[in-house]
Amino acid sequence: MKAAAAEEFLVLPWPSNSGGGSEPGPGGEGYGAVLLKCGAAVGVTLICVVVLRKWISGGVCRCSVRLDGKTVLVTGANTGIGKETCRDLAGRGARVVMACRDLTRAERAAEEVRHSTGNGNVVIRHLDLASVYSVSQFAKDFLDSEERLDILINNAGVMMCPRWITEDGFETQLAVNHLGHFLLTNLLLPLLKSSVPSRVINVSSIAHQGGMSFELSLLNVYVMFLIPADGDCSVFWFSGRIDFDDLFFSRRPYSALESYRQSKLANVLFTRELARRLKGSGVSAFCLHPGVIRTELSRHVEGWFPLLGALLRIPAWLLMKTPKEGSQTTVFCAVTPGLEELSGKYFCDCAEKEVAPEGRDDEAAQRLWEESARLVRLNDTN
Repeated sequence: MKAAAAEEFLVLPWPSNSGGGSEPGPGGEGYGAVLLKCGAAVGVTLICVVVLRKWISGGVCRCSVRLDGKTVLVTGANTGIGKETCRDLAGRGARVVMACRDLTRAERAAEEVRHSTGNGNVVIRHLDLASVYSVSQFAKDFLDSEERLDILINNAGVMMCPRWITEDGFETQLAVNHLGHFLLTNLLLPLLKSSVPSRVINVSSIAHQGGMSFELSLLNVYVMFLIPADGDCSVFWFSGRIDFDDLFFSRRPYSALESYRQSKLANVLFTRELARRLKGSGVSAFCLHPGVIRTELSRHVEGWFPLLGALLRIPAWLLMKTPKEGSQTTVFCAVTPGLEELSGKYFCDCAEKEVAPEGRDDEAAQRLWEESARLVRLNDTN
């Protein structure tokens, strides 16, 4: 009887952690164990974020070539990858000419570049690529005042703006992204040829091609949330196309995305035809995709839905390149020795990449050249 009574009142100790002093947590675990697991999860997450950011940042130009005595012209240089390109090339000792529409912002950017590189040979000039007159005047002044031009970087661009018509009657995206640079390059060719070996670099975009790549998917998701309801959100899944019968959307409904793709394909075709025409001249031409970058280029897209645009800046920090990272392929094409054999080619992440089939159409490239020359009255301005 006594033994049975003793068993009835037997008290077993509560299971405790190895530390012995913590209160029990969920599932019988101590808080210390829970915190340990949470810390491990946070650590793994941070490592994944670092690895993802490293992958997103893409290739890095590791070439240490100096550019002392060289002159570089960069359009759209007061912000984004244009400014970072100027900073890199100025740091190599080049004379850098920043061609910008807004001279106030350009001077601020130029002073920042001068201060960060210690190179005082950084100047600004006014250039409005949406105006044939402005481009022609800029080229005339440049040829009159500069002794050489070693590297021309056609970097400026607009992305998915409303249907604006320039003073010359051109749709703005094609005018700024292609026609203005087409005219500028042709007018500066005499100086480029007298400065050989020299290079022309056209900043294009992966948007010229279709497919299911990560960057195209990112572009689609980003734009899908921001574009108006009647917009064409699927446009990046398909390759670009030059509509020679309606370049300025005069007869078909305007699509900001389709217009952007057309202008970026025009960059690729222009580069291809330019390289063909300059073969053996000592002037090389390259085009590139800088990556999906956190710059002001998407300001027109975010302007449609400012609040949503602000919210998307959070994942954009993780999934998009910084301007410095985005400038690397431009710098690579500008300074890497031995690229002359690849004139006319397309680059991304500091490596040659394949363009869309539409970007390899020599007949379309020649037709685009002839049509562009007619539109900007190239023969009249020479």
